[in-house]
Amino acid sequence: MSIIAVASDHAGFAYKALITEHLRASGHEVLDVGTHVNERVDYPDYGHAIGRAVVGGEAGFGIAVCGSGIGICIAANKVPGVRAATVHDMTSARLSREHNDANVMCVGERFLGPQVVLDCVDAFLGAGFEGGRHAARVAKIET
Repeated sequence: MSIIAVASDHAGFAYKALITEHLRASGHEVLDVGTHVNERVDYPDYGHAIGRAVVGGEAGFGIAVCGSGIGICIAANKVPGVRAATVHDMTSARLSREHNDANVMCVGERFLGPQVVLDCVDAFLGAGFEGGRHAARVAKIET
């Protein structure tokens, strides 16, 4: 298993704990880049942190949570080399890896139930990039 970075703001704090427990139970090592307190914080700080952890090689993938999954995703994507995707179900989680080679998955604690989030985590980590026709498209993202 690989190292998975996790991050959240205050609005995703409970799901970050849930995801961390699930990852560890599945045999993954977890790198928690914050927040470490359940008080108001700014999601861009943690989106940037998870992006730096993944691109810097500290973790193979990242999973980030905020209220909607959108803000932390936008922030993570500001780090060159990050391909973060906000997902809403197992299919979008799987396709973000297979078609877009996403390296950070983002979810919204206010939008998804806990079991759906854990199913998304498993689908994301269980999928691989298909390459082929998708490789040229992903390459355009990097330019």
